[in-house]
Amino acid sequence: MSEPRSGEAALAKADSLKTVIAPGTIFSVQLNATTRRDPPDQIRLRRIFSSEPSRFPVDALKLKAPTAWTRRVFRDGRIFVGEGAGEVAKHFDDYEQMRPLGLQSFLNVPLLAGNLCYATFNVFGTRERWHQDELLGLRVLALATARWVTAAPDLWYSFTDESAAGAALDF
Repeated sequence: MSEPRSGEAALAKADSLKTVIAPGTIFSVQLNATTRRDPPDQIRLRRIFSSEPSRFPVDALKLKAPTAWTRRVFRDGRIFVGEGAGEVAKHFDDYEQMRPLGLQSFLNVPLLAGNLCYATFNVFGTRERWHQDELLGLRVLALATARWVTAAPDLWYSFTDESAAGAALDF
């Protein structure tokens, strides 16, 4: 990625590169905006970039309850790959908004600072299955993009199970 002048320019560049890597996909970045004031076991996300802003507007908020998706991405800090429309419907409560677009696969890459996921790099595809080279290229693109995504102030979240403890982001 050539040196963009701003975070917004970097995300726009990532979107154009994403189209080369995986054509027919939609891209977004969700900032983890969860603070101590939020209910426990709930992740508050704010969309800071969308390749389809008319359908998935920037600044839109989402609340995510504990699920296999939140545990994998936010507690464990691991990439989540889903293939098949059933998987999209299972993990995204806004699937009815996605279905008319034919979205059938997804890749969520957690952007991490220490053990905290401060944002997610998200790509949704119209094919039922990803090609391995697409997944690799998108993961590298997520890493290149991460430095342009700034963590929300007062980021803090916790899970009540014993395997994850709450923490504050400290740079």
